[in-house]
Amino acid sequence: MDAPNYITPAGYTVLRAEYDQLLGEERPRIVDVVSWAAGNGDRSENGDYIYGRKRLREIDRRLGWLSRRMKAAKVIDPAAQIDRSRVFFGATVTLIDDDDAERIVTLVGDDEADAGAGMIGWSAPLARALRGAGIGDTRRVTLPAGTRDYEVLAISYPV
Repeated sequence: MDAPNYITPAGYTVLRAEYDQLLGEERPRIVDVVSWAAGNGDRSENGDYIYGRKRLREIDRRLGWLSRRMKAAKVIDPAAQIDRSRVFFGATVTLIDDDDAERIVTLVGDDEADAGAGMIGWSAPLARALRGAGIGDTRRVTLPAGTRDYEVLAISYPV
């Protein structure tokens, strides 16, 4: 992984909680089920054994991914941002587009992105275009739906 995984403290907490839950609760429970199922004899037609082994592989794959993401994580607290007049990581930005439609987005880590909630990943096209913008700046963004111009109306950071 070349680029650091920028993430907010809340986003890191969510990743860590999922990791701890999988490792400390779900994986041991599935291991117990697989052990019990293996003791029942023929494993070729044993649904608990087959499903349990499959689920263990899924959990181990997810644990590996979470571990790599947390290792590469660079936790940045947006509340500590010194220059609040420009768009940087963690900024909540009010935008207006060509059709006078207003949109509010928050730039967060890629692992925290939720477009429906207005949280866009740091490496998303819109976030890349907004980096360093100030109030009144217009930025052109090429999206799958076409090219759009957005004007920055307001910038805020958590306190």
